[in-house]
Amino acid sequence: MTPSPPPCPACQSPHSYEDRGLWNCPECGYEWAAGANQNDDDAVTAKITRDANGAELNDGDTVTVIKDLKVKGSSLVVKVGTKVKNIRLVSGDHDIDCKIPGVGPMGLKSEFVKKITD
Repeated sequence: MTPSPPPCPACQSPHSYEDRGLWNCPECGYEWAAGANQNDDDAVTAKITRDANGAELNDGDTVTVIKDLKVKGSSLVVKVGTKVKNIRLVSGDHDIDCKIPGVGPMGLKSEFVKKITD
């Protein structure tokens, strides 16, 4: 009888699988070494989101847009220099959720913003 695969240390999904010496999670995409201690807090590393200049972004930060961005499905454009307050970091391709004045809620890529320091 084969042992059941270990749960994902990042999302606790039971659907992990082994591939070339690494365990993979199909739900969140996390990879970890087959011999890693699953109870070790260092096994799960948080993704650091950085802006266009390399500054680390955190939830609640204020950023400015550094490039005109067309809003998909509409004729709206988010202009350069638009200030976006109270961002929220999420996982995925568009890693910032926010509300843009005059546009509404949308997702942004961190590579198109610059952190504003107070």
